[in-house]
Amino acid sequence: MFGYALVELFRSKHEVFALAHADLDITNADQVHDVLARLRPDVIVHPAGIPDLDICEADPARAFVVNFHGTRNIANTARELNAGVVYISSDTVYDGTKQSPYIESDLTCPISVYGRAKLRGEQAVSVLPEHWIFRVSVLFGPGKANFVSKLLQKLRTGERPMVASDQLGSATYTVDAAQKIMEVVEARRFGIYHLSNQGTCSRLELAQESAKLAGLDPGMIVAKPSDQMGRRGARLKYAVMEMAALKREGFALPRPWKESLAGYLADLKSEI
Repeated sequence: MFGYALVELFRSKHEVFALAHADLDITNADQVHDVLARLRPDVIVHPAGIPDLDICEADPARAFVVNFHGTRNIANTARELNAGVVYISSDTVYDGTKQSPYIESDLTCPISVYGRAKLRGEQAVSVLPEHWIFRVSVLFGPGKANFVSKLLQKLRTGERPMVASDQLGSATYTVDAAQKIMEVVEARRFGIYHLSNQGTCSRLELAQESAKLAGLDPGMIVAKPSDQMGRRGARLKYAVMEMAALKREGFALPRPWKESLAGYLADLKSEI
């Protein structure tokens, strides 16, 4: 999903080699080296990985092979090619115990296998001279089923989707995020960035607003505490991120999440 938006945005101004899993298995170090050495990119944008917290918790070895070792393979080849790396990370590198917005310099302390693997990926990339690490939150956007589209599909078929009532954070529209990433990369401002649409929202608020904008009944959504939802991976109760680095470097922040959600759903409606 994020790859789809990144390719569309970067392709509008740059030459892009869009590599699917069939083209490049990031867990195969030799293949990573051979493919990237042939393409010789200036910048490698790396959103690939296993993003499902429960799948990662069920198979930690596989989670680390893909999310950490795969990232390290890319970083090692990038160093050899003198290429920059854009790494898509996550708010799960934090522990969710803070009660004020996280800034980029806050202590990381992941509580899930996914978060630990993503943090190790960050460490592999951060030693490169030219690196950009973007920590994002719950994603929605075109190109693949996501939290919002899955929720709406369930509501349309008469299901009552269950959504966590106690997870407060941010929401990230992949199209807006891809635009901001391209701006930061083109400016060559390296470092770690928090990136989401503006404003805080719980998963429940995001779900209810999505239903309302789609003309569906938000009352059909069942709110439950996250620890009663029977999921393997621990979720952060608080994951609000302040975009301090973007502000410091003089970049305009992405638009508010409700505005981006309305735009996304309008596009979705036109495709139905």
